[in-house]
This record gives sequence, structure tokens and C-alpha cells, in this order.
Amino acid sequence: MKNPLENLPLVEPGRLMINVPVTMRDGIKLSADIWLPPSKFGNGPWPVLLLRTIYDNQESRYIEWTRYFNESGYAVVLQDCRGRGDSEGVWDPYVCELYDGYDTHEWIGRQSWCDGNLGTFGLSYPGFTQSLPASLNSKYLKAIAPIASQQDNYGHHRVNGVIHHMVCFAFLNMLGKSMQYEALKHFDQDSFFFELPLETAMEKVSDTHPYFKGVLEHEKYDEWWTSYSLIDKYQDMEVPSLFITGWYDSLQNENFKIFNGWTKKSKTKDAREKTKLIIGPWSHQIAPWGRVMMGENGEYADRVFGKNSLLDIINMHTHWYDQRLKGINTGIDDEPPIKLFVMGENVWRYENEWPLKRTNWTDFYISSEGNAKSEKGKLKIHKPIEKKLFDSYIYDPNDPVPSLGSQYQTYDFCGPHDRSKIQERSDVLVFQSKKLDQEIEITGPIKAIIYVSSDCIDTDFTATLTDIEENGKAIALCEGIVRARFRNGTDNPKMLKPNKIYEVEIDMWNTSNLFKKNHMICLEISSSNFPRYNRNLNTGGNIEKGFEMKKANQKIYHGSEYPSRLVLPIIPKE
Repeated sequence: MKNPLENLPLVEPGRLMINVPVTMRDGIKLSADIWLPPSKFGNGPWPVLLLRTIYDNQESRYIEWTRYFNESGYAVVLQDCRGRGDSEGVWDPYVCELYDGYDTHEWIGRQSWCDGNLGTFGLSYPGFTQSLPASLNSKYLKAIAPIASQQDNYGHHRVNGVIHHMVCFAFLNMLGKSMQYEALKHFDQDSFFFELPLETAMEKVSDTHPYFKGVLEHEKYDEWWTSYSLIDKYQDMEVPSLFITGWYDSLQNENFKIFNGWTKKSKTKDAREKTKLIIGPWSHQIAPWGRVMMGENGEYADRVFGKNSLLDIINMHTHWYDQRLKGINTGIDDEPPIKLFVMGENVWRYENEWPLKRTNWTDFYISSEGNAKSEKGKLKIHKPIEKKLFDSYIYDPNDPVPSLGSQYQTYDFCGPHDRSKIQERSDVLVFQSKKLDQEIEITGPIKAIIYVSSDCIDTDFTATLTDIEENGKAIALCEGIVRARFRNGTDNPKMLKPNKIYEVEIDMWNTSNLFKKNHMICLEISSSNFPRYNRNLNTGGNIEKGFEMKKANQKIYHGSEYPSRLVLPIIPKE
């Protein structure tokens, strides 16, 4: 996308209105900037696109998008959420967006420059400001387009009960009413992540953010989370949605939940049948919408995805909204609901459902002679003959495995990074297939089922899927974590009995990757992924208050008696 400041004429007088107050039902006024199309589109009314953001409605990328939306004949409203930027009130994260969003929809629909057709846009938190109030069904709202959004935060700020540590600490950026980006650029956040106990860690900088405090205190999926969840709201949805995410997005797993909820449970046929999902080789920050762009040939970290991976964010929106708001036949309603990018093969493909119906779920069993640390273990399709073997390692919370690649949130460590150096650590077990004699595509949810023991009453186990290329690079694809006390769910936490063997299942989220001939499929197993997830201190103590820690002696069992395995969704060639 070109820079509109260089390629578009300046906005004409009367076509930009700044800090316009929009009154909510409780009298609080939210600040909005209104951008109208240039005079070549007449004097209106026009269809309207709305962004509601906590990050500042002056954010340059959204203003660039706005200029192009104007040039496509759309009026645009950029609004600061309650208690943020120039808006009045106190920000109650996520919860306040239900009625504030609906009231804003209704206000826009009554304006003389609106033709009665409203859509929404924005990524991350501004994605959620679209989906939640959609459940109230303003007559003006015709469609939404959330990028990198969530069903709720129990799959985002906590993942299977584990704290999504560095994501939660992002609330440091949101202390006060404005973003704290510039100051925090000079702050040693890497050291800060190690602060204990968690409940007072933020006090090294400022008062603990109330929302961060809530994340720590509510380890179960209780009313604090459900009060704004979409899980019980899908049946109220009447408008179709365009969901956009990336395989390396920290919210990609949530996007599959939303897509399936919207297409299976929505109130109207239009919402169920016209909803779409686009998922590319992108992350939360490096993407067509990102603050950092891929290279001109689709270069991203340690892979190149090709020019066709570089979709245009404006075209994605106008292809959707020209159909939904203007009634122009763009062809989008004739497309299958899912458009996904197969990494490795580097091609786009349409699909009809998730997971894919033609999936061949295949178990890859781990095995070794007890030397997976030094010699690397094996991944085999055939069930093991040996009855019981194990590999062991020591997990030290003072020296956690560093996060690198996969669905990490920030641009510096997310994506297809080479993990070969991490695989050399003594606390990382590596199991890999033989060199493939033919290519294998995996597209779908990934999980590991492993048999474990520990000499501690609580600990973590992690799993990472990588693609070992011919040059030896171990390209990160996806990963997961299980906290032992939550192995049977967070409603009934239960500590381990030291040295007893347990079966645990690790949800590794989703991917689509073609493992090429002579590549190897690789599974890493360890007990930490920091700072993506908070460290387990191995004591069984209170998570937010704990600061004492101990080393854990971990064993991973395999063989016919304990068939630890990686479960992959293999897609047969058509």
C-alpha cells in the first residue's frame, strides 16, 4: 500500500471534523474524528466505516487506511474508546465496549452523512470492539471485519489457565489514558519480565493495572471472563463477519473459535453462510496490517513466502464492504468461507470448514534410547515395540527456555524463526522424523499427547512443532503448554503426586505447512516458554504471590505402555 500523504491530495475543508463528541447512554462523551470522502463523491450520504480504539485515533496506519477508504467512497469515523485518548469516562477493559459500541452505531446511523449502512474495522482490541456490540444488532450495522481478535480473553490472556505473560504485561503500555510506547522503548522489559511476585511486579513502574490484577486473580473461567465473552452471544449475531488473522498471530487460535461459533450458531442465515476467514503467513505485528511489513518477496524471519503472500489490506476490506455496504457484486459471496495460505508450498487455497473434512489424523510416536537430549529422538508412524522407556531433563525456573518464533506477540520474536540453537539446550528434548521421501502437508489443529512424571507437585510441559529444512534450520510453526495442576481443566486444579506417571494433552494450536521432500518433522518437548508464558516455579504455591522456586526433574515416557505421540492433520493430495 502506498503512502497516501505522498499520493493523495490534502483533505478539503469541511471533510474532516476533529474531536466530535458522541454521547453515550450514561451521558459520557466519546471523542470521534469524522473523515468524509472528497467532493468528487458528492455531498453524501455515504456508507460508513467505524474504528473504535484504545490505542489513539491518531494512529498513523489507521489514518492511512482512512484516506484510502475515503478514496473508495466511504466516510470513516475514528473514535477513542471510553477513558482513552480524548474520550471521557473510565476505561473498563472489554466490558464497556458492548453498549458504547452499540450507542456509537446508532449515533452514526442518524447522521446526515451516513446512508444507513455501517461497517467496522480494526485489529486486536479494536477487533473486539466490533464483535461484542454486533450482538446488540443496530439496524445500521451491516457487517464487521475484525483482524486478529478473540472470542474472549481466557484463550488470550490465560491459555489453558497459564498466564500469557508478555501479552498481559502489555498493559504497561496502557497506564493512564494514552499509550506509553515512547517511554517504554527505553525500559529494560526483558529483565522486568523476571520480576516476582507477579502481583506486585508492575509496581516497579507504576500502579498495577486493574485488568492485569484481574488476570492474576481469576485463574478459573468464571464470571470475570464470561461477562464479555462471545460464547453465549453467537446466537444473537445477525450480520456476517470477515475474520482476518495469521498462522503466527498470538490470537490465531481464538479466530478459529470465533469463525466456527459465528458460522454454526449465528441467528441469521446471512451471518452463518456469508462469514469469511482469511489466514495468511502473518503474525500480530508483521502482516499487511502490521507496524512492520514483510519483505518485498514475502521475507519474514527465516523464511520467504513469496510475493503472493503480500495481500493489500485496503483491497481485503473493499472486496468485503463493497459487497456488504454498497451492494456491488465483488464475487466474495461466491467464494468458499476460508481462504488460507499453505506455508512451504506458498500458495493460497479455499476451504469450506475447519478442521478440514478430508483430514487424515496421523499419530507420530516419539522414541529414543533415553538419549533424546544428545542424539535426538525419533518420530515414527509405527507404534513402538519397546514397552517402557523415558528421557529426562531438569527444568530450572531461573533459566527458562527463551521464547522464539511461533505465535509470540511482538514483532521481534514472532514468526518462522530458526530454533536450532534452542534445540541444543539440555532442557529441551528433540524428536524428529527421518528425512521425508515425499512431501507431506499438514493443515489443521495440532496436539501432543505425552506421558510425564516430575518430582514436583506442579510444573509445566511444553511442545513445539518445527520444520527441519535441508540446511538444518528448525523453522518454528506452532506450540503449546500445559500446567500440571490444570491438566484436567481449570475448574478442578489438582497437584501431581511426585514421580507418578500421568498422561497430559498439549494443545499446540493450528498451522498449515508443506513439509518438503528431505525435510524432517520435529517435536520439541520442554517445560518453559518464557516470557511468552509465565514460569512455573515448581512449588505448587499461589501463582500470583509466589517467588520461591525449585528445580524439577522431569521424565517423558514412551513405548508401547506409554505411547507419547504428536497428532498431525495430514491432508491427502487431491
